[in-house]
Amino acid sequence: MSTARKIDIQQLSQSERILLAEQLWDSVAEENAELEMTEGHKEILKQRLAAYQASPDEGRSWQEVKDEMK
Repeated sequence: MSTARKIDIQQLSQSERILLAEQLWDSVAEENAELEMTEGHKEILKQRLAAYQASPDEGRSWQEVKDEMK
């Protein structure tokens, strides 16, 4: 494991900060291959799945949402 060093984030360029964020995320992902989901999150997912199954034609596709955002 590498040793963290103190850095002044404000001294980094925007691209360097993005790379740092990616490295931080990768380090978390390596240590926690499977993050635990809370019971509250599980319940929300169950409710949303049930709503979709009850009315699968409601809502919009991801492509439609992306197109609208452009």
